[in-house]
Amino acid sequence: MTDYLPRELTPRLLRALQHLPVIVLSGLRQTGKSTLLQHEPELTQGRAYRTLDDFATLAAARANPEALLAEDAILDEVQRCPELLLSLKRRVDEQRRPGCFVLSGSANLALLSHVSETLAGRAAYFTLHPMTRREIQGQTGQPPFLVEFIRSQAVPRGAVEPVSDREVLMGGLPPVCLGPADAAAEWFRGYVQTYVERDVRQLAQITDLIAFRTLAQLAALRTGQVLVISTLARDAKLSAATAGRYLDLLEASFVIRRLPAFLKNRSSRLIKSPKLYVTDSGLAAHLAGVAKLEPGRDGLLRGALFETYITQNLSALLEAYMPDTQLSYWHEQGRHEVDLVIESGRQVFALEIKAATRWSESDLSGLRAFVDRTPDCVAAVLVYNGREAVKLQGKLCAIPLAHLLG
Repeated sequence: MTDYLPRELTPRLLRALQHLPVIVLSGLRQTGKSTLLQHEPELTQGRAYRTLDDFATLAAARANPEALLAEDAILDEVQRCPELLLSLKRRVDEQRRPGCFVLSGSANLALLSHVSETLAGRAAYFTLHPMTRREIQGQTGQPPFLVEFIRSQAVPRGAVEPVSDREVLMGGLPPVCLGPADAAAEWFRGYVQTYVERDVRQLAQITDLIAFRTLAQLAALRTGQVLVISTLARDAKLSAATAGRYLDLLEASFVIRRLPAFLKNRSSRLIKSPKLYVTDSGLAAHLAGVAKLEPGRDGLLRGALFETYITQNLSALLEAYMPDTQLSYWHEQGRHEVDLVIESGRQVFALEIKAATRWSESDLSGLRAFVDRTPDCVAAVLVYNGREAVKLQGKLCAIPLAHLLG
């Protein structure tokens, strides 16, 4: 892996440190949380770094938490010692000054009730997503195109190179996307084994690891699709309740995310179930058994992996630059659909994603339907893997993937 690269989220973290006593940074394991916390100068200054992955530190946290909290600190993998949080709450309430503690974990601490209740009113929560394309390429000096487009709806000029299949298959986990391509498969194999055998067992009791792995693989094969738990449970040979519990664990540890449906327009036949995404396209490809993306062969899964890659990038950019926006999808049953919907205040943006380098009029049908039913829609974008952006009639335009992620 190369030297530390700046992350898009860092400025938001630093601003929050000036106002609140506790900052909570969560995210999928190996997204780079520990690297960020140990190498960003303004985070490390004046704070001791402690990781509860270290057995001695974990034992000290359980035996004498007050001593561990005697100085301002960064506490990594804090979900391993929930009892530490009560002592932390007392310490924060005694001093009540900003920037005392930075907590980090590979479980979604905002979803763990004992954490959110203990730190209510004292903490700001952030998610570190897999690395963006901009971060991987070391091109974070300027604000992203997405932010400017949401503000102005200006179509970009100039040609760009298409996003490669390799980028989608590597995803955004630093050890993979910054490392040698021929080591990715072996790394993912060990990663999944470690995750199943260690992280999930810390969150809940799993009695059948094989069934859990099977469900994770089936979820990866459905990335980018509307989630139907009963169908997923049937294919995994599990009860709906067990499948739902396993999905909750996958979500709490950031392996998957559920994207809500957009319901704020005039359509009466909307699908309301969430859409399922694996958090990282590289992990999704590994779990689904995909080593190569061949156009024309298994095109649906190829398109779904591209959509997963775009979604993880946009989620990271919005988290870093426009945290008040909302991301969803839109699907009229048996009629039209739009892959992603971005809400920014009263403005709505529709995105239809195509992995192909060319597009046709038929690809615009879902966007046209969405514009017709959504008065607040200010732009409808066909995102395709070509080279040049095109302004179309009305609110429609076609923008290359590389522009959207730039």
